[in-house]
Amino acid sequence: MRGTMQDVPLSIADLVRYGTSVHGEASAITWTGDEPRRSSYAHTGRRAAQLAHALRELGVTADQRVATFQWNNQEHFEVYLAVPAMGAVLHTLNIRLPADQISYIANHAEDYVVVVDASLLPLFAPLLPQMSTVRHVIVAGGDPGDLAADGVTVHRYEDLIAGRSTEFAWPRVDERDAAAMCYTSGTTGNPKGVVYSHRSIWLHSMQVCMSDGQGLSQADLTLAVVPMFHAMSWGLPYASLMVGASVLLPDRFLQPAPLADMLVAERPTLAAAVPTIWQGLLHELDQNPRDISSLRRVLVGGSACPPEVMRAFEERYGVPVLHAWGMTETSPLGSVAHPPAGVSDEQRWSYRLSQGRLPASVQGRIVGPDGLPAPNDGESVGELEVRGPWVTGGYYRDEDPAKFDDGWLRTGDVGTLSPDGFLRLTDRAKDVIKSGGEWISSVELENQVMAHPAVAEAAVIAVPDPKWDERPLVAVVVKEGHKVDAAQLRSFLAEKLPRWQLPEHWSFIEEVPKTSVGKFDKKVLRQRHTDGKLDVVDL
Repeated sequence: MRGTMQDVPLSIADLVRYGTSVHGEASAITWTGDEPRRSSYAHTGRRAAQLAHALRELGVTADQRVATFQWNNQEHFEVYLAVPAMGAVLHTLNIRLPADQISYIANHAEDYVVVVDASLLPLFAPLLPQMSTVRHVIVAGGDPGDLAADGVTVHRYEDLIAGRSTEFAWPRVDERDAAAMCYTSGTTGNPKGVVYSHRSIWLHSMQVCMSDGQGLSQADLTLAVVPMFHAMSWGLPYASLMVGASVLLPDRFLQPAPLADMLVAERPTLAAAVPTIWQGLLHELDQNPRDISSLRRVLVGGSACPPEVMRAFEERYGVPVLHAWGMTETSPLGSVAHPPAGVSDEQRWSYRLSQGRLPASVQGRIVGPDGLPAPNDGESVGELEVRGPWVTGGYYRDEDPAKFDDGWLRTGDVGTLSPDGFLRLTDRAKDVIKSGGEWISSVELENQVMAHPAVAEAAVIAVPDPKWDERPLVAVVVKEGHKVDAAQLRSFLAEKLPRWQLPEHWSFIEEVPKTSVGKFDKKVLRQRHTDGKLDVVDL
């Protein structure tokens, strides 16, 4: 017996039609450093239609890749709407990657058009001659200047869409067709392309709106600090369109002071960013207090947020910070750490400090060192593997069978799963410190060091040891105006950790190197150590 329900495809085009009409009064607000620019979803939809007509005229007639090289702003939001809805593929280029990786990605994806913010032209111009498939560049928010390359036509965004029809016959597409793509950050080897379908984006957007996701609703204004080039801004643009939540887009104003100003001026109810953003904002608020009480929730992902930062936001500002886990390959939402109802305050914090509960649509399992699934008992440690309707089944033009295990995505994250579905990650597989046959979690050790009042940041790497195989080295950034030495920090840890986990090797640095998405870049620290460029104190 088969079901008799209608088989209506899930498409971005239908989401655009719905969001820009039913929720036409919602707004995309772009911060400018002065008076914010405001565009209703209805107005944004009309401009997206004009952009779609322009792209058709430039030769975007099928699934050509239209790339973006942009901040979070109104024009980027318009591209998010127009490109997938017209049947083409939106490709968000990560502006923070090294130049050679950006060129590699644009060529690998065979980008045909690139939309570039004028403020990013100094960064983009040297890359353009290396982008062999690009035929058109559209410059938004300013004048193209003397941007040029052989075989490339340069357009000004506003001139290109001016005078065109504000209605577009968005086509019907197969829901499994490509809608958008992002590339991984390439921490090992070349970046890999993840292609999202219309169906996967639609289902993922629904999960973002659900109460066990980000709980997004029409009443919300979301400060989307997480870049629109980083895993589709964690799904916030499409989810906001789905339920009519407004979005506050910070453009290039990502420093702690302007972010604090946005919170005061616009009163957003939700915000999302990586931990380093919240650490910087907390310092700014402590130095220059502001009223951020409009926030009912802050979402943090990309890496674990130090518990002291989470507690400080809640205790000093009344803002709960929620951990979330995900990756480019999972669209990215995998889990959110909403504590179960009715638990004690102590239990609530235990759940809050986990990576959260996997939703019904994301199946997870822990695979031990023997390659066999381990029980979900909250104690058995292994690599997390996941599968689900918004989890990638492969990479674009790049076979990597080692990343998949009988239909499951190998995440590279090490941790446990509890019987009630909560994920606790202890490390990345490549960052675990294997010492004397035991594992030391670099993340847990970092959090313990950063709990010291004189420490701003701490990153832990494994270094070779002739007796124990590996031992931890802690790279520490001391807070401005504070003093602390390695012996004092080791004594501080001695009250919290077993003796065999206490680090003997310490280094004091000006700043922890970061990846393009704000995570600690431990491969840089490892290379500095290998090259003898870290001053190490041995206790």
